[in-house]
Amino acid sequence: MNQTKIELLAPAGDFACFQAAMNAGADAVYLGGDKFGARAYAHNFSEEEIIEALRIAHLFQKKTYLTVNTLVKEKEIADLIPYLTPLYEAGLDGVIVQDIGALMMMREHFPGLELHASTQMTITGVYGAEFLKQLGVCRVVPARELSLDEIHEIYEKTGMELECFVHGALCYCYSGQCLFSSLLGGRSGNRGRCAQPCRLAYTAADHGKNISGKEQDLLSPKDLCALDLIPQIAEAGVYSLKIEGRMKRPEYTAGVVRIYRKYVDQYLKHGRKGYKVAEADRKELLLLFNR
Repeated sequence: MNQTKIELLAPAGDFACFQAAMNAGADAVYLGGDKFGARAYAHNFSEEEIIEALRIAHLFQKKTYLTVNTLVKEKEIADLIPYLTPLYEAGLDGVIVQDIGALMMMREHFPGLELHASTQMTITGVYGAEFLKQLGVCRVVPARELSLDEIHEIYEKTGMELECFVHGALCYCYSGQCLFSSLLGGRSGNRGRCAQPCRLAYTAADHGKNISGKEQDLLSPKDLCALDLIPQIAEAGVYSLKIEGRMKRPEYTAGVVRIYRKYVDQYLKHGRKGYKVAEADRKELLLLFNR
């Protein structure tokens, strides 16, 4: 597959991160407002800031997507319409959504608004993607656990736009479908309030006997860095390369986006045969943030 266009999608936890992403060369930014977002502890954006971000992005022919990627309680769902209406009218480019009820409501009330299925929908194959396509979804963020062959099959059999994470933190559970934070601290990751208990140190026991020695990071995955795999990811049918990090600082956003911009452009210009990552850039990514 010869890609002629790849979207580099950057995180923005606040307006400074949005500006950093734009200046560093992102094609699109995803951000959260004051409701319904899976990063409740990020600074996030006011309605006015989202509208200003849309204005700036569109001035430079770039896009802005809003996260509505938590499970929504029945008593809350009516709040979606007044929440999204001014943003829709300002030209919001798309919404990343987890909750099927929220998706159906948005499809009914906001015609033409792009609906993107969050990775927290845990789409692991063609049937799930086809089901969402019938509901009006135009882009799927597949479960992070899929292989490139499985991702390619979804693309080949559905023709949908695919968006995949290429850099940043990983959840130890299936695409964020985790109840550990809820059980341990009463804070649900599916409601945007994950306490990240998987990042803590633990000991492993077998029938009460310590088998791991001292406390270790037994549940905390290493961060993802797919810089070397951009050609393979693109050729699997992935259109949008997504960087994780709405809880991180503008310096992180700017640095990571700048390096990925360099190599996306390199691939688009020279193809797979001409693709080579400099060791200095790989090391710089590790210095920016590494778990």
